[in-house]
Amino acid sequence: MSTTEEVSRSRAWLMAARPQTLPAAAAPVVVGVGLAVGRGVFRPLPALAALVGAALIQVGTNFANDYYDAVKGADTDEREGFTRVTADGLIEPPSVKRAMWLTFAAAVGVGTYLVAVGGLPILVIGLLSVASGIAYTGGPYPLGYHGLGDLFVFVFFGLVAVAGTYYVQAAAALAPAFWRLVPSPELVPLAAVVAGIPVAAVSTNILVVNNVRDREEDATTGKRTLAVRYGYGFARGEFLTLLGAAYTVPAVFALAGQPTALLPFVTLPYAALIARTVVTETAGEALNPALESTGKLLAAYAALFAVGLAV
Repeated sequence: MSTTEEVSRSRAWLMAARPQTLPAAAAPVVVGVGLAVGRGVFRPLPALAALVGAALIQVGTNFANDYYDAVKGADTDEREGFTRVTADGLIEPPSVKRAMWLTFAAAVGVGTYLVAVGGLPILVIGLLSVASGIAYTGGPYPLGYHGLGDLFVFVFFGLVAVAGTYYVQAAAALAPAFWRLVPSPELVPLAAVVAGIPVAAVSTNILVVNNVRDREEDATTGKRTLAVRYGYGFARGEFLTLLGAAYTVPAVFALAGQPTALLPFVTLPYAALIARTVVTETAGEALNPALESTGKLLAAYAALFAVGLAV
């Protein structure tokens, strides 16, 4: 029986949406909310809208990756990762592309409310996020094919997402001028940017594990990730460096007078187990579980960090 016959249509769409990646969308919102609670600017509606918008951008990006990787020939039969519905013929390419646009349109719809709350900065951030989600594997210069995917994830799924979540709540509380492009420090304090570093780091590590696993196939299909460009050693060093950054930031908050920010250290043994797999393995049999584990690490880290910042 073929793969197409084995998988129902609804199941195929669920696989295309990749719900296992949603911790990467939720984590920065959770941390941004934790910081907002701790600083007395928490507002539930902007926080909820930020969560829904982030999830839609994540799913839209997943649809885009599935579609563009297939039409560019980057997903071959040698791929060791999870099922790609376009490349495997489970859903027609035009349907996946249409789902991508509809999902991003829904994200823009949610973003309209956030623009009303936060003004011009949110409009700029929202448009850039959607454009980058498409440009990750689509467009004339796909970021993921030129070693820029790691930077995209670090910036948009970490720094921008955490600071943006904090900003829309602070904006709802303090009502800034709509046309002011650069937010004041009370709307985006340095702490909101620094708090985004661990989320950015662990989110990027999800991509690093993926790129280590797919290095050999990516090299043959023209996908020039950092792992392809610089080898396994570089990618593993990147993973460990990002992990180190993630566990340095809570110490910075603790030294600044917030010892509860050290709560994410509870996850350090789990992180060490994942790191041991990443630095010793290359096969999908070992790295697929490590990929899922890194997502779980991100979720646990974000929840603990948010609590630590809120207390």
